[in-house]
Amino acid sequence: MSQTVRGVVALSKGAPVTIEEITIPDPGPGEAVVKVQACGVCHTDLHYREGGINDEFPFLLGHEAAGVVESVGEGVTDVAPGDFVVLNWRAVCGNCRACLRGRPWYCFNTHNAKQKMTLADGTELSPALGIGAFAEKTLVAAGQCTKVDPMVKAEVAGLLGCGVMAGLGAAVNTGNVGRGDTVAVIGCGGVGTAAVVGARLAGAARVIALDIDQRKLDVAQELGATHTINSKGLDHDGVVAAVQELTGGFGADVVIDAVGRPETWKQAFYARDLAGTVVLVGVPTPDMTLEMPLLDFFGRGGSLKSSWYGDCLPSRDFPLLIDLHLQGRLPLDRFVSETIALDEVEAAFAKMHHGDVLRSVVLL
Repeated sequence: MSQTVRGVVALSKGAPVTIEEITIPDPGPGEAVVKVQACGVCHTDLHYREGGINDEFPFLLGHEAAGVVESVGEGVTDVAPGDFVVLNWRAVCGNCRACLRGRPWYCFNTHNAKQKMTLADGTELSPALGIGAFAEKTLVAAGQCTKVDPMVKAEVAGLLGCGVMAGLGAAVNTGNVGRGDTVAVIGCGGVGTAAVVGARLAGAARVIALDIDQRKLDVAQELGATHTINSKGLDHDGVVAAVQELTGGFGADVVIDAVGRPETWKQAFYARDLAGTVVLVGVPTPDMTLEMPLLDFFGRGGSLKSSWYGDCLPSRDFPLLIDLHLQGRLPLDRFVSETIALDEVEAAFAKMHHGDVLRSVVLL
């Protein structure tokens, strides 16, 4: 029998979100209903509200979540009712060309629940990133549920569902940061700060954090940055020179762009050492373009990468990172700036937009 719960919905482009009654169907084959305990407020949710992802309104927002499996559908064997899980938006298929080549973190056929959650009048909802977790309960594909140690706090565990995993993975998985490397991170919001933490976790000798907000730089330094650069007022050449000054005049081995704008990507490109790596983890908008001399790409060598979800494999990475946190080796709790109620999401968007928080987390 279907259930009715409360959820945060973006009904139309740019309009403030509202609390609506949501109908959750019983799980079908391969699906699970999860009682959500915590869900982080991520920039991606704001992008959905603003129509920056697509125009398939209304959206059931929220995707960076943890909770307990309530029920499962036919054929589900990997999770069971009562399991504590982090929700992920990369439920790998196991059969596509990436999976068959042993690279499931690139899975080209990730899947979501087949059934639709709806508003009370029957209007079908588009769940953000196939999850829709700003709700008391949500319906997902069972493969979107990753079991982790239930000793961790839900508001901490859920962070791995998106932003923190994206940043950590950009450094560890995509950037392949190694012992002794120099790393620069441009943009120290939640994702960029997680990249700082990931770089230190991977053994980087020098981690340089760049931002125009001194508050963010102070937090980045607390969490592992060895040097900071307040780039407010610096032009392109000034940013590049500042990084080079801290790296013996050469540039960093790995530069991570956690902003995702043409100007920050150019800064990353020229602030890296010869044969160095650029990782783009900040998400550009569709209208952004880039014009640069092709010869510079050839002459500088190295790798230019994008990092989607930190190139993570949830079944491998989530349990490991939670274990590191419980051992006191990964300060995930420092990313939680505040906990809020379901009806405070709109206000949390404003705080996030103004850089006042790393993460606001809804507790249910």
